[in-house]
Amino acid sequence: MLCCFSLPLLFPLLLLSLLFIPPVSTVSIHAKKQSQPPNTDLQPTTMVPSEAEILFKIMESMSSDQTWRLSYPNPCKPASSWPGIECKPGSDNFLHVSRLDFGSFPSPNCKKTATFPTKVFTLPYLQSMFFLNCFTHTKTSLPFPNSLSNSSLRQLSLRSNPALVGPIPPQLSSLKSLQILTLSQNHFTGPIPVEIFSLTSLVHIDLSYNMLTGTIPTQVGNLKNLLGLDLSYNSLTGPIPETIGQLAMLQKLDLSSNSLVGRIPDSIEKLKFLIFMALSNNRLGGNFPKGLSKLQCLQYFIMDDNPMFVTLPVELGMLVKLQELRLANSGYSGTIPPSLSMLMKLSTLSLQNNRLTGEIPTSFASFSHIYHLNLSRNLLDGVVPFNASFLKRLGRNLDLSGNPGLCLSSTGAYRVKIGVGICRNNVSLSQPLNKSQAPPGLSNSFFLFGVLGVFGLHQLSFLL
Repeated sequence: MLCCFSLPLLFPLLLLSLLFIPPVSTVSIHAKKQSQPPNTDLQPTTMVPSEAEILFKIMESMSSDQTWRLSYPNPCKPASSWPGIECKPGSDNFLHVSRLDFGSFPSPNCKKTATFPTKVFTLPYLQSMFFLNCFTHTKTSLPFPNSLSNSSLRQLSLRSNPALVGPIPPQLSSLKSLQILTLSQNHFTGPIPVEIFSLTSLVHIDLSYNMLTGTIPTQVGNLKNLLGLDLSYNSLTGPIPETIGQLAMLQKLDLSSNSLVGRIPDSIEKLKFLIFMALSNNRLGGNFPKGLSKLQCLQYFIMDDNPMFVTLPVELGMLVKLQELRLANSGYSGTIPPSLSMLMKLSTLSLQNNRLTGEIPTSFASFSHIYHLNLSRNLLDGVVPFNASFLKRLGRNLDLSGNPGLCLSSTGAYRVKIGVGICRNNVSLSQPLNKSQAPPGLSNSFFLFGVLGVFGLHQLSFLL
């Protein structure tokens, strides 16, 4: 499928196109020809006085790095602009603020008494706003004016602000141009406001690492252009809504570390472009969706720590693009489907701490890209089917411990410590060997999106 070759790059590229990431301490003065005043080749060098005054008040409330009015009397002036600011010329022959950054070098630091500056929403040309690790001491909320219908804001990013508390304001829905919303690693509480799902221009939402409660609104299906959805590390309850299948363009779905219940909805099969899906550490159970094999672009399937208590579906072997498959600690029983050996791109397979029985499929020995393989703490038996070369290549990244029925042939032992003993007279002599290192956690999978910040997701701030 075309999607599997082109879309892994599409997500970060789209993010980059949205982020406009030249150094934030510079001024963008390359206006389109038609936006310049007629009959002049001169670039604007000054701001509208009222807009400059708003900037002074914002900066005085946020940062004590400088005496801003004295040190930078003309915030947007080329070659002497404020750090953390980007300005663009308008058709009115003035420079206007298009981007503000606080909290990360070389942008201004935020002082301990800083609270969220509502005045930023009165900057008419502002397109991107970033507050990273700004609100850390003085509790503040995210207040919004009643109407923001004329706002040009396309990206709002508030990350790692432990003093940013209260609910996510439903007035966010008035930001009609918003495409990237990142509100991660704050202390937002309460339900996800239904109103934000009316922002059909959104391509990425990251509300992860907050204290949000309630269910995932069914209105999430309204966001037809969404590429990334991250609601992980909250306290969300209820089922995954069937309307999730309406997000036809979705590439990243992360609902991990909540308290979601029920089955994975059958509508998930409609997410033809899905690359990354993380559902770990919830209370999901029951059978997998019948159309799971239709996710032919899926490369990362992370679903540890759920009370599934079913057999592993053979359809998993049809997800031939998979690079990571993590299904640990979920009560899976029965044998390991030999169809998993079709996943020749696998670098990580984690099936530890389940109730799997029978032998390790001999075809697993043909995994040429595998780097982490953990089958420990199951009920597997028989002879380990890996030769000395395979055992040497994985080393400590192979863990078969906790399977009393498993044993190594003497010719394949190769003096590696994988948690099983040598076969003698068809009996496994288990040895108390050092436990191998567990595969790395979810963080190893986020390199692609971040955001995002976004999609590397902060290229990924989709991911960001």
